[in-house]
Amino acid sequence: MTRLTIAIAKGRLQSDALALLNQFGITLSDDAETSRRLSIEDRSGEYRFLFVKPADVTVYVEHGIADCGIVGRDVLLEASADVLQPLDLPIGRCRMVVAAPADAKANGHGIVKVATKYPRIATRHFGERGQPVEIISLSGSVELAPVLGLADCIVDLVETGRTLRENGLIVTEEIFSSAARLIVNRASYQLKANALLKLINLLKDLIAKGAKPDA
Repeated sequence: MTRLTIAIAKGRLQSDALALLNQFGITLSDDAETSRRLSIEDRSGEYRFLFVKPADVTVYVEHGIADCGIVGRDVLLEASADVLQPLDLPIGRCRMVVAAPADAKANGHGIVKVATKYPRIATRHFGERGQPVEIISLSGSVELAPVLGLADCIVDLVETGRTLRENGLIVTEEIFSSAARLIVNRASYQLKANALLKLINLLKDLIAKGAKPDA
């Protein structure tokens, strides 16, 4: 039996991905999601899961530590990883946006200060428009940056927009929509083709039937 190692982004996407996989029989022990273990096999022993930070999923897959992974499109665009992307998944839907205070005014010096956890995406977006920017990289709570005067706007991922509203920010632009994707290591796609094609086809069937993570 060929065992596949699957890297999954921790957090909300982890629960949704496991719920989706559960629909065709890939199940973990009852305490798996509450366990602190970061490497867990499913009940059949056919799959091993690595639960890692979202930004690290592409690293594990690209370097072949994991055969495949489930991660958001936002992470893929930020990382520019050399991996195959055979399938979009019906989980992790959100938007990458530019947001600013509702009463924002021009800063008067032409260079826009942008706070973000996605410096590459932000740089590329404003660069394509010819807008000079100063990118301020933050690891969290980017919504505070315009409120406290650190930045003119932010580039961030939003799901409902509630956090933006609670901090007096509004969406001024949508850069792209994002959802989870199945990514595959290039070498694994050759060496473990049958196992990976089985997984991909099972997921395709679920998606075609309108599968949702909580179905």
